[in-house]
Amino acid sequence: MELATQHRDREVKEGKMQEKQDSQSQTAGSLGKAHPALKAFMCGSLSGTCSTLLFQPLDLVKTRLQTLQNNAKPGAPKVGMFTVFINVIRTENFFSLWKGVSPSFVRCIPGVGIYFSTFYSLKQHYFLDRAPNAGEAVLLGAGARTVAGVCMLPFTVIKTRFESGRYNYVSVAGALKSMYQTEGVRALFSGLTATLLRDAPFSGIYVMFYSQAKRALPQEVTSAAYSPIVNFSCGVLAGIMASLVTQPADVVKTHIQVSPSHWRTTDAVRYIFMEHGLRGFFRGAVPRSLRRTLMAAMAWTVYEQLMARMGLKS
Repeated sequence: MELATQHRDREVKEGKMQEKQDSQSQTAGSLGKAHPALKAFMCGSLSGTCSTLLFQPLDLVKTRLQTLQNNAKPGAPKVGMFTVFINVIRTENFFSLWKGVSPSFVRCIPGVGIYFSTFYSLKQHYFLDRAPNAGEAVLLGAGARTVAGVCMLPFTVIKTRFESGRYNYVSVAGALKSMYQTEGVRALFSGLTATLLRDAPFSGIYVMFYSQAKRALPQEVTSAAYSPIVNFSCGVLAGIMASLVTQPADVVKTHIQVSPSHWRTTDAVRYIFMEHGLRGFFRGAVPRSLRRTLMAAMAWTVYEQLMARMGLKS
């Protein structure tokens, strides 16, 4: 009797295990049938989630540094990155460093997914049989970023306002409603020109340096065992170069999106130069370079690894 009971229990456990395996195989099968562009979107969204959560404090500090110069009095002591870090923690709290992470998630998770799926689709359409050269890589990265940037601009504006500390928005939905009612649709697309002048060149320059750096390395270095380290290292190098070139456009974008006066790009450029000189265009360069470099390097590393696991060439 006892042996029969044990045998029956074993059969029940084996049946449950088989059901679980069948369910997993069905899920894998459905994922395998998904369109490659959709797979690229999912890989990009996951990589964007990881990098956004880790590096959001650097983005907040960058925004605070750039907006502080509006209130700075002549002759006031220079405020640095670590001063802002400590001040945020002391006057607010530690988790205030992640203020704006909600709109960052709303922007980056689909935004990075749109970027990588567009990038993958363009690359498969125009460069199926060969790797793009340096100039083509710039156009490829800039084109993909332009599509993602236009789609997600309203959430970029809200994220910037959250981080500035000047607006008491409670949620992303509340911010959208408040901006629409008080400032109109135009506010949701403020800084479009400056955003594209920042993001399109950044992505184009990044993709160019990233792809060219990988192609310059020997095959044994870029093998599967070392590929995550190689991808991240090439990403860091590309990110530093792209961040420095596009820093002035980032400062201009922040001024336009934080100010309710809806400055035009030329007005913001003139104001920054008249008030703060050329140095004003590089305010917040250190935290932004750190964040954009590390975020892009991690996003590309995670994306390439996930695409490789799905059997797709990134």
